[in-house]
Amino acid sequence: MNNQMVSIIITTKNEENNIGRLLESIKKQTYQPIEIIVVDNNSTDKTKKAASKFTKKVYNFGPERSAQRNFGAIKSTGEFFMFLDADMELSSKVIEECVDYVSEDKGIGAVIIPEQSIAKGFWEKVKAYERSFYNEEGDNTVEAARFFKKEAYKRAGGYDKSITGPEDWDLPETIKELGYKIGRIKSKILHFEKIGSPVFLAKKKFYYALKSHRYIKKHNIPMIGPKTIYFFRPIFYKKWKKLISNPILTIGMIVMFIFELGGGGLGYLIGKYRKI
Repeated sequence: MNNQMVSIIITTKNEENNIGRLLESIKKQTYQPIEIIVVDNNSTDKTKKAASKFTKKVYNFGPERSAQRNFGAIKSTGEFFMFLDADMELSSKVIEECVDYVSEDKGIGAVIIPEQSIAKGFWEKVKAYERSFYNEEGDNTVEAARFFKKEAYKRAGGYDKSITGPEDWDLPETIKELGYKIGRIKSKILHFEKIGSPVFLAKKKFYYALKSHRYIKKHNIPMIGPKTIYFFRPIFYKKWKKLISNPILTIGMIVMFIFELGGGGLGYLIGKYRKI
């Protein structure tokens, strides 16, 4: 088995109730060696204290995820970087599969890990339903890599600090443009997203879309296409039987998409007009 260090970098802000679950799952990984680096953004709860039970590498840095992630990479010693959010949990072989995949093909620069939403409320179930379409076959227009070769990450310049929201897509696309391949494993990340309403999602998309015009221009992405418009994603139409067999969730997903597109579209227009 490959014995190169994997640096797991976790960005946090007021994640006291989530961080322990993720860190426990990291400790149970079948692969070693692993180092855990937590970069907190001025939490007002006990996030840093909870994290310090698992690692000595707990830092405070901001103002956004891209800056936090790049700072964590600077503090790391690994040959591979893995970037996670605090509301996640890893299945036991995720890191082993990522390292094996990259080691077997030297052309791989980054690896996509499928995400499975763990839902309780209705809108969380709708989001989990949406993700299920991507997870069945994979969809590069939606899924973003979280595991990187250090070499590829550094050549790409890390996360673009001028972009907030689409940075998850931006870095893998930059790496791909440099000539690397993007792989995908089978083991999953469990994602415990808290979604109270479609209005919450619209506000989130609005905020992330304020700087999306930079990402779209950088990669010459069409304004109207599957990357920007949910309804243009072929995966939904290929799985039309699934859509009609789950009418309540399908209607909920359509409503969710309308809210997200509304919030995202407004954020894009304001961000571009004001040159945010």
